[in-house]
Amino acid sequence: MPRLEVCLSPALLHLYDTNDSVVVIIDVFRATSTIAAALYNGAKSVVPVATVEECIELGRSTENSITAGERNGRVVEGLEYGNSPSEYSRDFVAGKTLVLTTTNGTRLLHMVKGASAIITGSFLNLSAVCDFLVKSNKNVLLGCAAWKDRYNLEDSLFAGAVVSKIADKFNINCDSAIACKTLHNNLQGEAPIEFLRGSSHYRRLSAYGLESDMEYCATVDKHPVVPYLHNGKLMNYDSIK
Repeated sequence: MPRLEVCLSPALLHLYDTNDSVVVIIDVFRATSTIAAALYNGAKSVVPVATVEECIELGRSTENSITAGERNGRVVEGLEYGNSPSEYSRDFVAGKTLVLTTTNGTRLLHMVKGASAIITGSFLNLSAVCDFLVKSNKNVLLGCAAWKDRYNLEDSLFAGAVVSKIADKFNINCDSAIACKTLHNNLQGEAPIEFLRGSSHYRRLSAYGLESDMEYCATVDKHPVVPYLHNGKLMNYDSIK
């Protein structure tokens, strides 16, 4: 039986063996939610880049592209759009390439080495991610993007939702996974957003008037896609398999 582990911060990634594993990048508020929304609404691909400069340059050289991203929750000067999933409606993003850079999520994605597959997860595509992991039948690492390497609640809560749904298909000997599962199960059916309103990142983003973004990001199974990293681009897995 394959193992399932949870890495609670990019600062801890070096402690885990990602070779030949499926790694799920989790940045609920908001990168992996935006990625799921864009691909579900017909984006050709999402290109995750680590720096603002790379995002701008790639946008210039990529036909029919959109440059987007944030630092510390705010749209970066020089980029066209932000990191709000609601920005990427079908009539806007269909057929386009989204070049995206964010404070936490895209950074973690570039840190992963040797994985057999890298996908992104959020509440918006929870069930699709779980189905993919079970069918893959490989070791899994759920990687939380956190906030500048500091633990956050929303990514851990999502990791716990995944563990709760598929625990019987994996060997779990990981205290982080057990803790995340316990956190999720303690909701006892309460909507994720009700719990997350007390989190530091919710308060941080609320200061910028982004409450509706976070409500969106905490919606379960709104966008049932699996964003899959293929040749440096995140694409809907159904379009490449």
